[in-house]
Amino acid sequence: MIKAKKSVSPGGSNGDRWFKNITWLFALTVPLIFLGIVTILIINSWLSITKLGWGFLWGVQWDPLNDVYGALPFIYGTLATSLIALLIAVPLGLGCSTYLTEVLNSNVREYIATLIELLAAIPSVIYGLWGIFVLGPWLANSVEPFLKVTLGFLPFFQGPASGLGMLSAGVILAIMILPTITSISREVFQAVPQSLRESALALGATRWEMIKLAVAGPSWSGVIGAIILGLGRALGETMAVTMVIGNRSQITASIFSPGYSLAAVIANEFAEATSNLNLSVLIELALILFIITLLINGLARLLIWKTIGERTSS
Repeated sequence: MIKAKKSVSPGGSNGDRWFKNITWLFALTVPLIFLGIVTILIINSWLSITKLGWGFLWGVQWDPLNDVYGALPFIYGTLATSLIALLIAVPLGLGCSTYLTEVLNSNVREYIATLIELLAAIPSVIYGLWGIFVLGPWLANSVEPFLKVTLGFLPFFQGPASGLGMLSAGVILAIMILPTITSISREVFQAVPQSLRESALALGATRWEMIKLAVAGPSWSGVIGAIILGLGRALGETMAVTMVIGNRSQITASIFSPGYSLAAVIANEFAEATSNLNLSVLIELALILFIITLLINGLARLLIWKTIGERTSS
């Protein structure tokens, strides 16, 4: 006698339901962690938010002993060093990714790409030590005097050359974000259909014109996304910047002068907070940094998704 097989319910077997519920819990963990971080930052910085108000954002004085706080020097230092890093890393990263994708046709490009990606694996403290013992003296003895002689009429290149300041921090950050910009830009360039390149060349375009029209044109939003992701990395870097930026709460136009960043002041002063208000102020600085980084990374993701959608629809 042949036994009838048990019918499977539309919802699936018990194993499928267990698997679905467990993976759902795993997926739910990520937004819960995000909400937990935001909640903790807001709760612990609420004393500073209510007592100092919006004036804290553009205050310039920092005196924890007298409970006088201003976040503007740290916001300025964070944005200034990140901007210097972008000015250095963007041309290098885009030029390198263009060369690897459109010019170099041998297997060597994979080794070069691997070496560039290895830069992201170096611990930030190693970058900081290298900045103190190698980069800083080189900038103080060679680069900064040259910039002061040639461009000293500009306020950005005035003041004593010390080797420890916003320029040093910007160069370190440029090296650290270079792998991000190069790798993502290379992937964006590789996503461009080969038919566009062949069509441009068939119409008589030179290699430069082909890269400009058929590759760079369709890839602009993805490239901007790569740049903004690199900027997000630069904004949140702590150890390497702390070791070379000079750690002085001030706002000055000269990139030779010492400065301070949001991440650096939190790392330096969190363990030495003198009062509940001081601790709350440092946590509010962390909240400000979190919001800035979140907005920048969110914008980058939207641009990258836009590029992927355009490639899919085409």
